[in-house]
Amino acid sequence: MNLAIIGAGESSRIKAEGLTGSKHLIKVNGECLIERIIRIAKQNGANKVFCIINEHEPELKYFLSNRDFGIPFRLIVKSTPSSMHSLFLLAPFLKKEPFCLATVDSVFNENEYSDFLNYSSLQEDVDGTLAVTKYIDDEKPLCVAMDEQDTIIKFSDSKDGYNWATGGIYFFSPKIFNEIDSALGNGILRLRNFLRLLVKKGFILKGFSFSKIIDVDHLSDIAKAESLIKGTE
Repeated sequence: MNLAIIGAGESSRIKAEGLTGSKHLIKVNGECLIERIIRIAKQNGANKVFCIINEHEPELKYFLSNRDFGIPFRLIVKSTPSSMHSLFLLAPFLKKEPFCLATVDSVFNENEYSDFLNYSSLQEDVDGTLAVTKYIDDEKPLCVAMDEQDTIIKFSDSKDGYNWATGGIYFFSPKIFNEIDSALGNGILRLRNFLRLLVKKGFILKGFSFSKIIDVDHLSDIAKAESLIKGTE
């Protein structure tokens, strides 16, 4: 398994609140967000890490370029229109085997991540597994409806009538990249809309339940993330 990290966004919401550095380098429980996801993935069998960041955070580029994560690490520095485009830029490195995809700002229970990977690796005839949670605290959640077999049948940008939302952690078959041309040709601009396209095209996506995932979009989320890690929330 390889780990792909899409982190080319501008982090505008949290920077508007006064964050002067990179969101990737925010420390939760003494560990930078990006170091945390790499460490956890490595401990769970990741072989390589492919990470994309934007061109406007030279301090982040310097940090990542001079850090030894104890695992082969490939950095791509490219500003992109959306997380979907970031994923597509990583596609050439991810086409040979299933991979885990993660956003930098998702904080979760490490044991649940291990369970998520174990579950995902055992699924047959499934094209992707998405971490989902009933803890919906995101300003712009991507909610999901699932059937009795946990197969995702619908996505929604509104939480009205929905109990589950995605949490920024995914496990995909490289077959999803067969739809790159279709997505770009149809003017799809966001990862959530690419997921909708996959379901429309008949790809099988499953949901896997996490008790709680904190999306660090605001300064106040840092304390929530630390409480989750320490088990005090």
